[in-house]
Amino acid sequence: MENSRRIAGLVGPTIIVTILSEFPLVQPHLYDRQIPPVVYLSGVLLFVGGLAIVRVHNSWVRNWTILVTITGWAALVLGIARMFAASQYQRVSSETSASIFIVLEAALLLPGIVMTFYAYRSGKG
Repeated sequence: MENSRRIAGLVGPTIIVTILSEFPLVQPHLYDRQIPPVVYLSGVLLFVGGLAIVRVHNSWVRNWTILVTITGWAALVLGIARMFAASQYQRVSSETSASIFIVLEAALLLPGIVMTFYAYRSGKG
């Protein structure tokens, strides 16, 4: 559990800050001018981060710690997708409406909040 809390203490706030900084109401044109090399680089970073999480936390226990594992696997898969299909990813994201991004980012914000809560709350579990 302590390992889960340490990882969640890094991943949870990172997800929150990243999503809030990318939010279309904060930066409405962030995805309009992406170039494939930047998409590829973000894929590499997601892949490395996801792989690091999965290597140290591949636990499928039915409690909040499963969010850490799922986040690691999701980052790994998304990183691979961005690396191998950077141009397509960039094209699709530039054609996607802001309202879709708002819904997706709001949904992704929830696991970040849950992990942050459990990582920094006092007590065990």
